[in-house]
Amino acid sequence: MARKKKQKNLFEKFANWATIATGSSVAFVSAVSVVILWAAYGPIAKYSQTWQLIINTGTTIITFLMVFLIQKSQNKDSKAIHLKLNELLASHQGASNRMVDIEDLSEKELDQLHKFYVKLAELAEEEDDITCTHSIDAAEENHATKLSGYKLKEHYVRNKKNRSKANH
Repeated sequence: MARKKKQKNLFEKFANWATIATGSSVAFVSAVSVVILWAAYGPIAKYSQTWQLIINTGTTIITFLMVFLIQKSQNKDSKAIHLKLNELLASHQGASNRMVDIEDLSEKELDQLHKFYVKLAELAEEEDDITCTHSIDAAEENHATKLSGYKLKEHYVRNKKNRSKANH
């Protein structure tokens, strides 16, 4: 199945381009070059207030704009990561679906969940055998259980029929 690219608005295209461009080696070398040129121009400008104002104004404006660009990029990455984790939780038969979208919980509720998982980790450390709760046998059993459940589902049966028709 070919993957269709969604139309991105102008800001989205610019933000993606700017994130890539400003995170490159060329951008870093360019910034260092600007600072070196500015510093070299200092003696010619007699280290005047205007000379200082040029670098201060330039760096302030760039920093101000970069804060928003970085935040946009982080928000997008964070959302993508959350969606991937939500997919893993939703697809794993033994996982709790209550963990999907826990980022909407309050700090107090997150602390409570954290204490729960710390307790689970402490209990796991008390086990003598590392394969006790994460053994290959348990993984194979989980896979067989999931597979047997999927084999009964309509979409699995339909896809299996379609694959066998395509192979003939």
